[in-house]
Amino acid sequence: MYALSTQQVIEWTEDGQPQAAAWRSESGAPPPRRVVVADDRMTADAAYRLVCEGTALLWRGDYQGARQLLAALARRVDRGPRRPRGRRGPAESAAEAFHRHRQEQGRRARLLGMLLVPLDADLAVPLRRAPDVREACAQVYGAAQGPSVISLRELLGLIGAHEWREKGVEVPALGGDRIHPYYGVFSPVRGEYVDLVAEAPLPASRAAAFDIGTGSGVLAAVLARRGIERVVATDQDERALACARENVARLGLAERVEVVRADLFPPGRAPLIVCNPPWVPARPSSPVEYAVYDPGSRMLHGFLNGLTDALTPDGEGWLILSDLAEHLGLRTREELLGAFESAGLRVVDRLDTRPTHHRATDAGDPLHAARAAEVTSLWRLAAG
Repeated sequence: MYALSTQQVIEWTEDGQPQAAAWRSESGAPPPRRVVVADDRMTADAAYRLVCEGTALLWRGDYQGARQLLAALARRVDRGPRRPRGRRGPAESAAEAFHRHRQEQGRRARLLGMLLVPLDADLAVPLRRAPDVREACAQVYGAAQGPSVISLRELLGLIGAHEWREKGVEVPALGGDRIHPYYGVFSPVRGEYVDLVAEAPLPASRAAAFDIGTGSGVLAAVLARRGIERVVATDQDERALACARENVARLGLAERVEVVRADLFPPGRAPLIVCNPPWVPARPSSPVEYAVYDPGSRMLHGFLNGLTDALTPDGEGWLILSDLAEHLGLRTREELLGAFESAGLRVVDRLDTRPTHHRATDAGDPLHAARAAEVTSLWRLAAG
């Protein structure tokens, strides 16, 4: 119910008449300037040529045909342009490989986002064999106010997110209970960081804790289940706040977990403050990537620099952070330790774990070397 879409207008000509509709894009992409109407008669090669030229395709054919065309476009995009033969240049650094990978991801998203589908005023897709997507769209966009157009790729993302929200993600640290993530809110599918919070030794006082940047509310719930009497969970994103409130209520923790809007810290002090900031110091290419990318390490440094003023005497701050950025050449361990020192913090202890997600063992992943070496740590920090 918290729409983040850019309410711009997309225009095209159909049957010789000018047409227009609201443009929806959770990624913040502008509406395409050139749009042609397409249906099942269009070949994948012709569609690929058009999208590479910057022309979007508004689909009027069979919905399943649109999905097949999107898959065919993805195969052509992933093959990419042929590189000229000849002597190879110098080896890329890890950071150069990461930035090239991000550029390729951006190009892929841009091209595949050029296959568009219409939405009626009630958020239904008026195409043959289209599924009922009204609830999935309403959860993200709220009530519709007229016809609109969306990229098929984004629509599929909304459908997948709706299924995850309905099914939930099982969290072993919560005894197998489930967290139900909203679209655009970081999902706890990578459970190793949750397990670290479930296993780290708690400080002597269990009166209160802050969970900074709570997202789905999973860490706040784990802390409450571990016996913290009162947890204040903060976030700035309205969708995350609603998601966290719903999850703590589902788990029967609403009386012990308060979810509040705040830029990092709430008022007051606590003996335990936990933060799991985005792990990669890079600029996100869309609003939904803010859970992964932290431009200039803003959230990381904000947490560290404000920690001592928010802790009670003898309190601890728990920073959950992957070292993936170090393996990608985006941050050094010395820079991280220097940030601790500059903030007046000392390291009490560090708990480490290795990721278990499939990318860590996928040799075909462009960032495989960095992912294979990745370690996720819970840094126990204290003032002085």
